[in-house]
Amino acid sequence: MDRRTLLQSVAAMTALGAAPLIVRSDEGKPDAVTRIIKPRRLEKGMTVGLVAPSSPPKESEGVRYGIDVLRSLGFKVKEGQHLFARNHYLAGDDQQRADDVNRMFTDPAVDAIFCLRGGYGTPRILPYIDYDAIRQNPKVITGFSDITGLINAIHARTGLVTFHGPVAQQGFSDYTLAEYKKVMVNPSAPVPIAGPPVVERREGQVERENRITRFVGGKASGPLVGGNLSLLVTLMGTPYEPDFRGRILFLEDVDEAPYRVDRMLTHLWLTGKLQEVAGVVLGKFTKVDYDSNTFNLEEVFEQRFSAMGIPVVRGLMIGHVSDRASVPLGVRAELDGDAGTLTLLEAAVV
Repeated sequence: MDRRTLLQSVAAMTALGAAPLIVRSDEGKPDAVTRIIKPRRLEKGMTVGLVAPSSPPKESEGVRYGIDVLRSLGFKVKEGQHLFARNHYLAGDDQQRADDVNRMFTDPAVDAIFCLRGGYGTPRILPYIDYDAIRQNPKVITGFSDITGLINAIHARTGLVTFHGPVAQQGFSDYTLAEYKKVMVNPSAPVPIAGPPVVERREGQVERENRITRFVGGKASGPLVGGNLSLLVTLMGTPYEPDFRGRILFLEDVDEAPYRVDRMLTHLWLTGKLQEVAGVVLGKFTKVDYDSNTFNLEEVFEQRFSAMGIPVVRGLMIGHVSDRASVPLGVRAELDGDAGTLTLLEAAVV
């Protein structure tokens, strides 16, 4: 099929109301088409596979804690074969960690996959992931921070909706549990996500930590893409690079000084990727290292985003915080820059 015929077919399917499509290069084949795949919703009694694609916890008890967290959600837990492996700052060697992910997707007894924690390591395993097997065995996979590398690569190469959401080792606050349930367990649409927790206002007291900053107003809609900023930058120029075109980009990070955030955003701008997005959601940038001679993060964001002419909002509950949203990659959402809200326009699971 030549390019013109392919694009005509895509347009025809879109007009007929078919599922959204991604048009991108896949394994050297020009313009391969991958249909968006939604995984099965989560239910109590399911078997969840637990894997550690990044770093190990400080002690093995951290693994056992993560297992107990998943059991508290009503799941049976199947442990990855190398879940307790330790290789300095990696949870086993690259092939072991990739093999655990691959096995969980191909195991018919496993219904969904949770990552134990982030840290570092997912970019190293991306060449060893079996994307064809994942496409044929779609399941929920969730995690954040370094897991950004894995969930974006899987979505880009297979079309599977993946989740920037909870990891097992950190437990679930009331907010995190409620957000997880409305996205992965009992989905509805349209539904707002990632808004600040509701707090009781009293005379002389208002919310201080979880405030919304509206850099640019207006509305935009499109599929969601994003996660940890440093991991997204790592994927640029690789076969696992996300598609930014017409998407709502969400970003978060931790332990990054303003100049490093500036450098990474500038890299995305120089590559032309920022100019492709329809809107930007800035989540939580925590543990910021300020020195005596620096722009603050607000100034960095203003410099990079204020002139883009698209909605840009800062402060939604995405990132390294105890109250954490679950954000599905590939699902259509609307960003309202005036209201400071992000709303899913469709369910992320079936």
